[in-house]
Amino acid sequence: MASVSTKQSSAKDLAGDRDDTVVDMGKSSGQVRPAASDPPPSVVGSDSDDPLTMVVVLVAWVLIVATLPVSVWFCIHVVQEYERAVVFRLGRLRSGGALGPGWFFLIPWVERYRLVDLRVVSFDVPPQELLTRDSVTVSVDAVVFYRVSKPVMAVANVTDFSLSTRFLAASTLRNTLGTRALANILSDREAIAAHMQESLDTATDPWGVKVDRVEIKDVRLPVQLQRAMAAEAEAAREARAKVIAAEGELTASRALKEAAEVMSDSPSALQLRYLQTLNAIAAEKNSTIIFPLPIDIVQHFVKR
Repeated sequence: MASVSTKQSSAKDLAGDRDDTVVDMGKSSGQVRPAASDPPPSVVGSDSDDPLTMVVVLVAWVLIVATLPVSVWFCIHVVQEYERAVVFRLGRLRSGGALGPGWFFLIPWVERYRLVDLRVVSFDVPPQELLTRDSVTVSVDAVVFYRVSKPVMAVANVTDFSLSTRFLAASTLRNTLGTRALANILSDREAIAAHMQESLDTATDPWGVKVDRVEIKDVRLPVQLQRAMAAEAEAAREARAKVIAAEGELTASRALKEAAEVMSDSPSALQLRYLQTLNAIAAEKNSTIIFPLPIDIVQHFVKR
């Protein structure tokens, strides 16, 4: 036994020495180790076991039995498929979580309940006037789709989860777009919406709210900026059109040069070209018809 106690004491001393070593190393390095983070608060309902609550519940049951069958109409409640009931007994959450769907039994005068809708809710974020990273004033609005995933937390952790989610969506929209340039806002709407959805989902998780989707509806620019952007786009289009026309003329001139070289080798080809031109003019039914003369004939008369 003495040897066992000696081994235990030595092990404790060794552990203590290790702890002292860790503390001394932290002090010598001038760093303070952060404390372990506390777990997130959670709502846990439990029935109170104090004698007063038991007495009140017993009296309520006696009244229920005494007023049968009339009291049954006040004790049975029905919850729809898309709803859940969060029950409070004398101000405290009842164990078992949210009730529903279907019917459940409630003790009158002792228990109260609050219904929570689990269906998806959508709302429009009002247009937010914000300044982008490149100092451009824009007005942006969005639409958010959310639903309640944890009814107990939605009732016990926040006063009005719907109103809080709306305010948070508006502030998140301003903070997200305020760090981006105008070109990114106009081109990367899907990435911005995904980032907003992730931020809102993380922030509303303690409220029992799940944000399913966020969509950027419209980005309104000042009128002067719209005109400037339109003028810039028009100038760019005109420049591209001129470049394309110049390239076409270059290609056509090269083709004409090759055709002239071919015709110079064969005089009959030039004569056929004259006839094709005459045919094209006659097809338009003009009153004036020009007859081209071969250059060789004209040169013959000029020499004489």
